[in-house]
Amino acid sequence: MKVLPKIEKITEKKLVGMRINMSLADNKTAELWRTFMPQKKEIKHQINEELISLQQYQSHYFTDFSVHNQFEKWACVEVSDFNALPANMETLILEAGLYAVFNYKGINTDTSIFQYIYGTWLPSSSYVLDNRPHFEVLGEKYKNNDVNSEEEIWIPITNKS
Repeated sequence: MKVLPKIEKITEKKLVGMRINMSLADNKTAELWRTFMPQKKEIKHQINEELISLQQYQSHYFTDFSVHNQFEKWACVEVSDFNALPANMETLILEAGLYAVFNYKGINTDTSIFQYIYGTWLPSSSYVLDNRPHFEVLGEKYKNNDVNSEEEIWIPITNKS
């Protein structure tokens, strides 16, 4: 597998959604999205129809990796402002910064793309991980549990010093 990302600098984004603490060993992603999706229509000022699946990791998450490490998982959308926040929803500011953006096609439970990104592409690139959220953009071509599904994987990076 040789997939080269686009390198993009994003501006700050306003996100509204729900979050849950979980680990890869105790994956609660489906539960989070089952709770979020029925209430998504209540979110005002959505910029587009794209869904964002976001992970916030502690700074040592990857250096002391274990499937039992906890992280924060978000199901959210981008909004133009935080007015009229629905009940049970929270806000998150996604900081501006540099990202490696991988276009992925395949089933969402196949982890080989992440093994490639963190194990092959990143170590051989001129970048290192930055301690900002990682996220996936689930656009109109995203189909849950479908081999023809497409999504963008956004990995926060910074130049090696």
